[in-house]
Amino acid sequence: MTFSKSFARNVPGTNYPVWEEVVLTAEEEKEVEEQCKRENFVLMNECLLEAKSLIIKHGVNTDENIVQLAIALFEKRASHVVFWKENKAKEKFDGKDK
Repeated sequence: MTFSKSFARNVPGTNYPVWEEVVLTAEEEKEVEEQCKRENFVLMNECLLEAKSLIIKHGVNTDENIVQLAIALFEKRASHVVFWKENKAKEKFDGKDK
């Protein structure tokens, strides 16, 4: 199933926008998913390193604490696949104006 998102386009002379649906191709969707995976891998690695540093600094150094804090940091920062796909769809939509 392909990803789609609707965007409002303002039409001169009317108060109501026209809604246009933008659909990502399978290739675009796969590209965005792969980019998201790479970014999330780097982000999770950073979160693990930062969690380990914080845990050691505060003297509660256990593997369980490191993992729990890393997950909390990751969830707080992580960009989700849907967000990335929405951005790609918005790029396609904005490209139609030109």
